[in-house]
Amino acid sequence: MGNTVAREDFEWVYTDQPHADRRKEILAKHPEIKALMKPDYNLIWVVVLMVLAQLTAFYLVKDLDWKWVVFWAYVFGSCISHSMTLAIHEISHNSAFGNCKAMWNRWFGIFANLPLGLPYSISFKRYHMDHHRYLGGDGIDVDIPTNFEGWFFCTRFRKFIWIVLQPFFYAIRPLCINPKPISRLEIINLLAQLAFDVVIYYLWGVKSIFYMLAGSVLGLGLHPISGHFIAEHYMFLKGHETYSYYGPLNLLTFNVGYHNEHHDFPNIPGKSLPLVKKIAAEYYDNLPQYNSWIKVLYDFVMDDTISPYSRMKRQLKGEVKQD
Repeated sequence: MGNTVAREDFEWVYTDQPHADRRKEILAKHPEIKALMKPDYNLIWVVVLMVLAQLTAFYLVKDLDWKWVVFWAYVFGSCISHSMTLAIHEISHNSAFGNCKAMWNRWFGIFANLPLGLPYSISFKRYHMDHHRYLGGDGIDVDIPTNFEGWFFCTRFRKFIWIVLQPFFYAIRPLCINPKPISRLEIINLLAQLAFDVVIYYLWGVKSIFYMLAGSVLGLGLHPISGHFIAEHYMFLKGHETYSYYGPLNLLTFNVGYHNEHHDFPNIPGKSLPLVKKIAAEYYDNLPQYNSWIKVLYDFVMDDTISPYSRMKRQLKGEVKQD
């Protein structure tokens, strides 16, 4: 139970990330994939329905006993909340309205953020673009854990706690690794969220607020869907930086499991990533892949060679452009 993980530092690499080169190869061989680079307008209606579903849930839990508020926050609210963060991920890539209407996507992201309870959408967009441009970039990619996380969460029990506390680390890591000046849109995101939370509290009380916030925290922590945080880029196999997942939870997560496909083609909406895999099967079928995010979480905790240090990290060269 208290076994210490052997790894003591990140896996430093001195090569460029593989996704840009693979994208060029695939497009040269399968130019028809370019037809998939268009908005997914169905995403708009799915997000609207998800917001309405959570509003309905806020109303329904307002008079329940606390034990049932907690129960439904984990069983239902957490799934919707985590799914909504991945809808926001889609929106951050302008998948809702397209690149020609970038600001429409930003406003829609703020709307999608409302049932999460905490402002998230605009800041996520700013840092997530860095993750794609500079995957593993030291001091830039805040998806990489801090040295403290790698050093401290080095036993099975501590790794379990790290999974539970993932929302906390994702929130504070940008401030430690790559702090950015607060933007006007982030302030708008904050004010809109505070106004929404006050209205929910005024209308339906503290149980609705608790359900909203607890669902977000629980959904991003110890939850089956949270396996994608670890499955995407943690090196269970040495030398492999990005992994895809092809299990059923893709239905709730806008196909974020198709992660090699997503990094190769970040401008293709999640809805179309299975088509990318099908068209370019010779590039994806033989890459390491997962079929269970629950098993990923279990293996992360129980495998004494895996820890938050199990990431590829790069020393970036040349000019770095950030949002």
